[in-house]
Amino acid sequence: MFTSSETPIIAAIVLVAFGILGWGYYRARPFGKLGILAWLQSVVLMAPWLLFFGFFAAGIYINIVGILLLLVVSVGVYVFLGRQLRAAGQDAILKQRATERIAAQETNATTDTNNPVVVAEVKLEAIPIPEEDLNGIKGIFGIDTFFATKTIAYQEGAIFEGNLRGEPEQVHDRLTKSLQARLGDKYRLFLVENTDGKPVVIVLPSRNDPRPAQLPQKVFAVILLIATIATSLEASGLLLNFDLLANPARLAETLPIGLGLFTILIAHEIGHWVLARRHQVRLSWPFFLPAVQIGSFGAITRFESLLPNRKVLFDIALAGPAFGGIVSLVMLVVGLLLSHPGSLFQLPNQFFQGSILVGSLARVVLGSALQSPMVNIHPLVVVGWLGLVITALNLMPAGQLDGGRIVQAIYGRKTAGRATFATLILLGIVSLGNPLAMYWAFVILFLQRDLERPSLNEISEPDDARAALGLLALFLMITTLLPLTPALAGRLGIGG
Repeated sequence: MFTSSETPIIAAIVLVAFGILGWGYYRARPFGKLGILAWLQSVVLMAPWLLFFGFFAAGIYINIVGILLLLVVSVGVYVFLGRQLRAAGQDAILKQRATERIAAQETNATTDTNNPVVVAEVKLEAIPIPEEDLNGIKGIFGIDTFFATKTIAYQEGAIFEGNLRGEPEQVHDRLTKSLQARLGDKYRLFLVENTDGKPVVIVLPSRNDPRPAQLPQKVFAVILLIATIATSLEASGLLLNFDLLANPARLAETLPIGLGLFTILIAHEIGHWVLARRHQVRLSWPFFLPAVQIGSFGAITRFESLLPNRKVLFDIALAGPAFGGIVSLVMLVVGLLLSHPGSLFQLPNQFFQGSILVGSLARVVLGSALQSPMVNIHPLVVVGWLGLVITALNLMPAGQLDGGRIVQAIYGRKTAGRATFATLILLGIVSLGNPLAMYWAFVILFLQRDLERPSLNEISEPDDARAALGLLALFLMITTLLPLTPALAGRLGIGG
């Protein structure tokens, strides 16, 4: 039986898991069969990890073969549900097109075809767009895309209120192409929701697009890169029980661990760059955050071009943690497999209580070795562990961190703002006993608290497969940063 101190922790884990699944089901219900099938895909994708950590919390250990079996079954069921979802989606598309065609025919029958579609009259002097351009912009709207009814001045452009007459992604694509055909590259068209939750079109001059980094910013990025290499080597020296600054002759000893840490950082940035290039989005040079404690806290990367939609925001945001996290996880697992008596590092077994994810993987691979006062581990374990911590810190759901971008892409700007506020409050509480939390609270508050600017198509949401991947990333972030209680760790065989 579990002790009274362990019961609340287990209950909290169960409640969080069911809360996530319940929220997904609540969001899926309005979409009928399509929504339920997509929700089931999310459940199947998360199930192996939820089962693994659920059994682990209950003291039931699943070996490597069992984990692989769970993953294979999960992938098989996911593919099957995907086929069912595509088949149901095709039927829904055919029905929607038939309905739209009938509605269009009825509208044409009751509308005077001699009168063109117009936007409600406004005072042109209130709109900062030249009259000729404004008339050209009004001409892109129609009854089969966006029926504009009101024009409002906004910054250097205008907001067009009205009724959306189609699927947002298709409407935005048609309006954008029509605008470019009429006025070239002078303006950008945004499809967003207003404060009432109704779709509106915002047109702004292209001169407001994000600007590429200037030479001083690039020089600063290079300085931070050099500083990060230095702190990675210094952190490596501290792990080897000496100060590199005081013993520069021992530089060669720090290279394996220091380069391992830097490899994870580069893998993270390559992930962002690969997906950004795939979606034709420009990124700034990464501004690394050097830290003596663990080498680096990651990097700040800005978008230097507008994002077409929230799917692209999600893909680019997740790619960095995915690349860096996979490299870190491979290093950790390989290091655990290579660990043996006489390995370079000997850590007290209490260290493995500092992370649910690392502790559980170490328990599966090392077994009873974690009950010894000192555990022999390969250096790759340390490098992989630090890489997972760096990845998890960047997955916190706040502002322009990767986790904040993921939340904004999946749930929208309002939820992302609330998540940022909640994260800052939580970091403020944790910082009372952890200086690292205070550091990150200041980084977010002064550098990363603002949300990303809206995408050109801010209405279309990412599909449920992406939402499931985002939830999985946030789940792994929590399991990496959340420690085991001494009582639960002892019951699971981690420690004496």
